[in-house]
Amino acid sequence: MSGVDFRVFVEPQQGASYADQLAVAQTAESLGFSGFFRSDHYVAMSGDGLPGPTDSWVTLGGIARETSTIRLGTLVTSATFRHPGPLAVSVAQVDEMSGGRVEFGIGAGWFEREHRAYAIPFPPLAERFARLTEQLEIISGLWTTPEGETFDYAGAHYAINDSPALPKPVQQPQPRIIIGGMGAKRTPRLAATFADEFNVPFAPLDTIRTQFDRVGAAVQAVGRSVDAMTYSAAFVVCAGRDDAEIRRRAAAIGRDLDELRDNSPLVGTPDEIVDRLGPFTEIGVQRVYLQLLDISDLEHLQLFADEVLPQL
Repeated sequence: MSGVDFRVFVEPQQGASYADQLAVAQTAESLGFSGFFRSDHYVAMSGDGLPGPTDSWVTLGGIARETSTIRLGTLVTSATFRHPGPLAVSVAQVDEMSGGRVEFGIGAGWFEREHRAYAIPFPPLAERFARLTEQLEIISGLWTTPEGETFDYAGAHYAINDSPALPKPVQQPQPRIIIGGMGAKRTPRLAATFADEFNVPFAPLDTIRTQFDRVGAAVQAVGRSVDAMTYSAAFVVCAGRDDAEIRRRAAAIGRDLDELRDNSPLVGTPDEIVDRLGPFTEIGVQRVYLQLLDISDLEHLQLFADEVLPQL
């Protein structure tokens, strides 16, 4: 087993200030993780969520100026949250602020309650997918239009007339795009058309294998090389030097340890985690996102970096 890339992934809507997120990003950078990623949500899925949500791209812009090497991005921005033009501007700007370290995860949106809570329209699923597709076409189109030329677009949901298509991202032709999810047809097709990375979040081995196969077939169907896609997965992390430490970390995030062990290979002692990741790397997982749910526990990242990263 070799060459697994590890990134840190947080869920700030569950309760995190900017300073909390910055501390995780800077710690992850110093420990050698390749990326700091955050969810894009406005309402907590459990608990009170205090002090309240933080905007993903505002936060990443700040972190971009206070880090220097770590990759930064979203898993994933909801296409329902922003108009595609301003979103292209924001992401390109954060790319510039970071010196070209942004990766752009985007999805259709799914959490109806947060839309109601913040006056965001929540159309039916088919329309959300159609809008996501148009957003990808528009954002990619704006970023890749040569400087000095204009961009036009006529879709069912969005139209663009005579756009100067500025600013350009630092990364050329554009930042890497990440698409993920479990959909059997539309999702693999979208990924094959637009994405550089495909991510399966919080799924068992067989589900990940099936989804990777679907995406691989879709990538070949559009004439791209199989190697054109990076395949990744996200799992909750709960590591410890011994059983007591693992149990303490499970309790801190309000999860049952047996349930965690069943649902994530990143649970256990460092040696256990290395063993449990083996089957996932064998089916093609090249990158792993550690979902760090207790973001005040920076020691957790230290343990993983000291004991797991060197083995992989």
